[in-house]
Amino acid sequence: MANLRRINQEDLRNHNLSVTLDTLLRAQKPMSRADLAKETGLTKATLSLLASMLIESGVVQEGEPVVSTTYGRPSTPLEIRGGSIAGIGLQINTDGYGCLALDLNGDTLGREWVSEDMTGTDPYEIFAKLDAMTFPLESRLKRRGCKVVGAGFALPGIVTDDMWLLVARNLGWENVNLTRFNVVRRLDVVAGNEAKMAAIAQIPGYATERAPFLNVVDRTDSFIYLSTDIGIGGAVVRDGEVVMGSHGFAGEIGHLSVAMDGPLCSCGRHGCLEAFAGRRALVEAAGIAEDGDATSSEAIDMFLQRWRAGDSDVAKVVDQAADALVSAIASAVNLVDVDTVLLGGLWTHFGDELATVLEGRLRSEILGYPNVKIRVFVPPVALHPSLYGAAEMGLRRFIENRWGTWGRSSAGRCCLLLAGAWYGCMARVPALAGSCYTLASWLFTQRTWGRSSVG
Repeated sequence: MANLRRINQEDLRNHNLSVTLDTLLRAQKPMSRADLAKETGLTKATLSLLASMLIESGVVQEGEPVVSTTYGRPSTPLEIRGGSIAGIGLQINTDGYGCLALDLNGDTLGREWVSEDMTGTDPYEIFAKLDAMTFPLESRLKRRGCKVVGAGFALPGIVTDDMWLLVARNLGWENVNLTRFNVVRRLDVVAGNEAKMAAIAQIPGYATERAPFLNVVDRTDSFIYLSTDIGIGGAVVRDGEVVMGSHGFAGEIGHLSVAMDGPLCSCGRHGCLEAFAGRRALVEAAGIAEDGDATSSEAIDMFLQRWRAGDSDVAKVVDQAADALVSAIASAVNLVDVDTVLLGGLWTHFGDELATVLEGRLRSEILGYPNVKIRVFVPPVALHPSLYGAAEMGLRRFIENRWGTWGRSSAGRCCLLLAGAWYGCMARVPALAGSCYTLASWLFTQRTWGRSSVG
């Protein structure tokens, strides 16, 4: 059993702020204060105070009043306000590196990507280039008055909680201490596996305002995500949260064995899914290129061109890879008990047709069929999904616990003291709660805290 700790009024307020903002992000339409109170279970008075804090912080704004019935006052919806905070996503992958800034409202505020074969590169050189790339993006955000509140870093390997990249075989990197690099320290990044970051990008309302095109899964759905590049990565999402496992590499579906006597995988085992359906394996099996040349963008482009042209050799390779995918996906689904699979990376080039074929072939492989029906989709975020997911990781840090900055200004301290007093009054002296609430709400609406005697 985990150790329990005491919480104070500030902890409770911060938690309620996070709950309120999270509810707004996952909502399918703007919500009023009354809607939020009903959804979160908080009182209307509490929600009014929390909404004032969110509005004053520049995270939320009031929309146009809506008249929903003939009687009663119009309700004022609360909307996510763009332009005030951003999360930065960083990625180093086998085919290049880049950075991206993402607004809380879902807007992309800037993106840079360099396509380059990264196999066998020097980590120090690549991190220095990434650092130089990120500086201008940070400067543009600062000029716009947009504060960076967090950053995520997607890497094609196993990353530990203490920021070590244990191994990224397709880069040729092992035991890399990520905290050595300036860009990691400056942005205080949260690093993780690229497949897990890509899975996050598919979840509507995870850390940005819900977007209409994110319609394959819902915010609290469970699914498996496959990321196919030179190798194959994967992620298991349970109730809207990525499952990390005890050591951070849960979901590595690419290293499920689908043939005991199959070809040797880069991990040292035989018959892994990656050895049949990874990019390198496909190109080599089709006879297009071998060894290092098989990982080039030119080689995979040739493979896709020949597949579209109906080349019989390539079609045979794709069929064999599909067999391996069915075997691995069925084993994973039966193990973790989900009914949705998102097929990302290289396999998105084969479109919905392949997803439909796999879905049909998987049905008889799933325990509980026909009561349990499997669904396979091409993910809605297909271009650099790990980069977007990494930026959402940065924003998520703000959503979950970044409200302590309120106490840094005299105005913030004054309002937080009143908010704390209000919470205390609700618990001990309800008669005083109204006065504390009224004064706190008035202070939050003022723009001259620091210049007034009250401030």
